[in-house]
Amino acid sequence: MATPELESDLQQGLFSHLLELRSRLVRASVTVLLVLLALVPMANRLYTELAAPLVARLPQGAHLIATEVASPFVTPLKLAFYVALFIAMPMILYQLWAFVSPGLYKHEKRLARPLLAAALVLFYMGCAFAYFLVLPAAFRFLAAVTPEGVEMMTDITHYLDFVMLMFFAFGLCFEVPVAVVILAAIGAVSLEKLRSSRRYAIVGAFAIAAFITPPDITSMIMLAVPMCLLYELGVLAVAWLLKPGADADKAR
Repeated sequence: MATPELESDLQQGLFSHLLELRSRLVRASVTVLLVLLALVPMANRLYTELAAPLVARLPQGAHLIATEVASPFVTPLKLAFYVALFIAMPMILYQLWAFVSPGLYKHEKRLARPLLAAALVLFYMGCAFAYFLVLPAAFRFLAAVTPEGVEMMTDITHYLDFVMLMFFAFGLCFEVPVAVVILAAIGAVSLEKLRSSRRYAIVGAFAIAAFITPPDITSMIMLAVPMCLLYELGVLAVAWLLKPGADADKAR
């Protein structure tokens, strides 16, 4: 049985960890709040920029609509909050890293730092890829296949939800190299297995792309091809970061 002194030390250690976690969460939340306050005056302009890929491809005379009374006010504020999270994400991840890093081994820290940075950059790249390339192509296709006599007028809230879903999906899909390295690091797959599974990765990429993207072949290819290339990047990263026979330094 644990002695009273040991139980007291465990409780104090848990309490100190909870206090540190609260402090990290407060700092991350304050960062998001400050960025949000700075963005609120620009909320309508942010929504105009977000809607640009669709508005540019609407038929002449068509426009976005608001079907709810509060939508013109609430929807831009929701977008401002999403953008604030997007901008503050480096600080949020830093606070998370500062909380968990003391419990990691040195070799784990050496691997986690580049993975964390790569995950953030790849997520941003996925969102940018969706906004600048995929959404214009998808909206061009949807505008072209709209039946005659049907006015293409999208609700502003539904449009925001759709675009945020696309950003999140493409951001996650661009995390393929990070996922590959993590799977190899925990021993789930080997480098040889990754190299021999390319054909399955290609099939999986096209299946995921067909499920996520709008119903046009162009958008599907525009997601599947980068995923295949990112898989190859992940294989190269495994060969570079996880060299066979490398010294597993367990010292803290």
